[in-house]
Amino acid sequence: MTSPGPVSRGEFGAYAIPRILRLLSRHNIMSTFFIPGHTLESYPQEAQWIAEAGHEISLHGYAHENVSLLAENEERRINERSIGLISKLTGSAPKGHRTPSFDFTNRTINILEELGIEYDSSLMGQDYQPYFARSGDRCPPDAPFEFGRLSSVVEMPVSWTLDDYPHLEFVRTKDFVMPGLADPEVMFRSFARDVEFMVREEPGGICVVTLHPQVIGRGGRLLALEQFIERSLQLGATFDTCLNVSRAKRKELLTK
Repeated sequence: MTSPGPVSRGEFGAYAIPRILRLLSRHNIMSTFFIPGHTLESYPQEAQWIAEAGHEISLHGYAHENVSLLAENEERRINERSIGLISKLTGSAPKGHRTPSFDFTNRTINILEELGIEYDSSLMGQDYQPYFARSGDRCPPDAPFEFGRLSSVVEMPVSWTLDDYPHLEFVRTKDFVMPGLADPEVMFRSFARDVEFMVREEPGGICVVTLHPQVIGRGGRLLALEQFIERSLQLGATFDTCLNVSRAKRKELLTK
C-alpha cells in the first residue's frame, strides 16, 4: 500500500512521536519500540528522539514483511539488515524481536538464536508469564501435536486483545474491511481489567500491551492512554522495557 493515502496514515505515526514521548516522560515510563528498518531509514530524526529518550529499540522486520511468505535466507537477511541499522543508531545490537503482524515461521526461533536475540514478543502461548519459545514444533493432521525443543529465546507473550490496531484502526482494501474505530476508553477499560486480574491472580506477572504510533497518537486516544497508565499505577503495576523484564524473567525460568 504505497499510494499517497496509505502513506499519509503511516506518516502520522512519525508526526505523533513527540507527543507520545512527552506522555511517557511525564510518567517516567521506559518503553520498547519495535521499529521496522525501513521506518528507521525514512524517519531518522524521530528514531533519534526515541533513542535519546532512553527507550529500547528492537527488531520488527525491514518493511513490515509477513515472514511466513519469505524464504529462510530472506528472513535472516532482513533481520541482519535491521540489526545493522539499530546498532548504528543506538551503539549496540538489539536484543529483542517482534515479527510484523505477529507472524511466525518454524525457522524464526533458530534465526533469532543465531543472531544473538534474547527475547521475542510475537507468540500467544501464555498471557501473564514469559516462557522459553520452542523450535521444531510439528502439527501432523492425523496425530497429536509434537512439541519441539525449548530454545534460549524468552517469549514475552502478546495478544490481539491487547493490541490497539484491530480495536481502533479502520482499514478497507479490495479484499476486506477492518471496521476499527472503537471507543478508546472502552478498549483501555478492557486492557485495565487484564491488568487488574494479573495483579490479583498472577503476582509477578507481565502484561504486554501493543500500541502503534499512527493509531494511538491522536489526541483523544492519548488522553485515554494516559488514564490507562494512571489506572495501572493505582493497581500497583509498574512499567519497564521488554528487555529488562525478559532478563529478570530468564533468571526465574532457569531456576524452575
